[in-house]
Amino acid sequence: MDKDFDFVGVWHYFGEITLFMNTSIPIRTRHLFQELDELLITKLKSLSPKQWSLPTLAGQWTIKHITAHLLDGNLRAISMIRDGFFGENPGPLSSYQDLVRFLNRLNAEWVTATNRLSPQVLIALLETSGKEYRTLINSLKPFEKALFSVAWAGEEESQNWFHIAREYTEKWHHTQQIFHAVDPEDRSLLSKRLYLPYLETSLRALPYHYRSIESPKGTLVKITITGQFAHSWWIKRTESAWQLVPFSKLEPKAQLTIPDQIAWRIFTKGIPSARAEQSLEVNGNRELALHFLKILAVMA
Repeated sequence: MDKDFDFVGVWHYFGEITLFMNTSIPIRTRHLFQELDELLITKLKSLSPKQWSLPTLAGQWTIKHITAHLLDGNLRAISMIRDGFFGENPGPLSSYQDLVRFLNRLNAEWVTATNRLSPQVLIALLETSGKEYRTLINSLKPFEKALFSVAWAGEEESQNWFHIAREYTEKWHHTQQIFHAVDPEDRSLLSKRLYLPYLETSLRALPYHYRSIESPKGTLVKITITGQFAHSWWIKRTESAWQLVPFSKLEPKAQLTIPDQIAWRIFTKGIPSARAEQSLEVNGNRELALHFLKILAVMA
C-alpha cells in the first residue's frame, strides 16, 4: 500500500470540510533501509581515525559510540524477533521511565564493551548484520501484532508496519547524527525520499503529545516543516482527544513553521527548547504552538 494515510470520514464544520486521518494506515519504510545502510557505510569508510572520536548531538557519544549502538540495534532485533532470545530479564517494569532506564543501561553497557573494537571491525559487523536485519524486517507481516509497541506514540500494542517505521526513525536519526558531526551543513539525509518518512512516523506522536492540552472542540494546530521540501501536519481537538487531520480549510488557532535541520533535533533531544524557539516562526496562540517543542520520538 503506497499511501501514508487515507480518509475515514468527512465532517462538516461551519460549512467547511475537514477530513480525518486514519492513523492505522501504514507508512512505508522497508524499501529505504538498504539505501540508508549504504549511505552510512560509505560515510563511515570515508572517516579518518580522528573523525571517529568527533562529538555528536547524542549526549556524550562520539561517532564511534553511535556506530556501535546501531550495530547493537541490528543484533538485538535479530536475536529477539528472529530467534526469540531476549538475554537479560529486566524484571518488573512499572512505568515508562522504568523501561527507559533499563534501555539506557543496556545501551551504555554495550557502548563500553565495544570500545575495544576497531572502526574497521564495527563497519564489517554492521554490513553483515545489516543484511540479516533487512531480511528479518522484510519477513514481518505488516498488519500482525509487533513484538514491541511504539510507546512514544502512546501505543500499548502496535502493528509490525509501525514497529518497522519506528526502527527506520531510529536508524535515520542516528545516521543523521553521524553525518551532522562530520559536517553540520550536510543535507544528504534531508531529502524528501529519506526525511519525509522519518517525519511522518515521528509526527504520529502528535495526538498523544498534545493529550494534556485542553482546548475547545474544533481547535486546530498546524505544524509545517520547510527545507528541501515543505510539508504540513494538522491536529484537531475532537470531543475528548486530539486527532491528526491531513488538511483543513479552517484557520488554525496556532501555527508553527520549523526549518528541516531543526525538526529532527527537537524529536531526539538534540537541541534545547529555548534555542530551537529562536529558529521557529509562530503565528496565533504561542503557548499552544510551542507545546510542540516538548515532543519526543525516541525512548527518552
